[in-house]
Amino acid sequence: MLVITGMSGAGRSTAAHALEDNGWYVVDNLPPQMLSPLVDLVARAPQSMPKLAVIIDIRGKALFADFREALNLVATAPVDFTVLFLDASDAAIIARYEAQRRPHPLQGEGRILDGIETERELLRDLRQRADVVLDTTGYNVHELAKVIADTYSMTGPSVINLTVMSFGFKYGVPADANFLADMRFIPNPHWVPELRPQTGRDAAVRDYVLGNGGAARFVDLYVEAIGPVLTGYRAESKHYATIALGCTGGKHRSVAVAEEVARRLKSYPNVTVSVQHRDLGRE
Repeated sequence: MLVITGMSGAGRSTAAHALEDNGWYVVDNLPPQMLSPLVDLVARAPQSMPKLAVIIDIRGKALFADFREALNLVATAPVDFTVLFLDASDAAIIARYEAQRRPHPLQGEGRILDGIETERELLRDLRQRADVVLDTTGYNVHELAKVIADTYSMTGPSVINLTVMSFGFKYGVPADANFLADMRFIPNPHWVPELRPQTGRDAAVRDYVLGNGGAARFVDLYVEAIGPVLTGYRAESKHYATIALGCTGGKHRSVAVAEEVARRLKSYPNVTVSVQHRDLGRE
């Protein structure tokens, strides 16, 4: 049984559709008070609904207040029970609501941001309690559906979804990084006039970066070190991780190394790898 909750606009509907497409029975907008009876039903007849997902969120408003108590009641039930919390940045949620031209369910007569802030406060404890927290900020609907399908298909070994992200330290460290590495030990292509206008995606910069300062040796050891981590993640039912590689501005060194690390990680079995260059294009 998978309980899906989280921020409005973070992709609950997309997740529900992806699960349905993969054979899950999905109950949307379930009142929390009905969670315990539903768990009892599944426990008595598990073959009738072997893969059940329920979506519980603040659309119920007054009913939502009983969600924590409902989770306490079912925590010891004889059912494989997981809570998935979908989250996204304020900016991403605002953009999604504006694209749909719909109000946030908690904004009332205020702004969308007012509704988001109220919801975050209401869900703070629930987010900490969740088994899995998935930040959907960087995903479009198709990418999110693929992540959900790959993770919860329940066929074959568990799939781990890795995001390899480059960034610039001068713009701040990614808040959701599971691994953080500093590429500023590599000579900076910024000081090579012909390389300065290029990025780590360009062959000349890539060759310069990976051919200097022990970068290639770092990539060899770093990718090798990730192997036992993935084994441990599977044992702990952890399906997502973000590897953040930083340099000064996120344009040259971190981009080139992120591309190479991602390329090599794709050779690991049952691993999906996506690449994000957070600060590429900034001045």
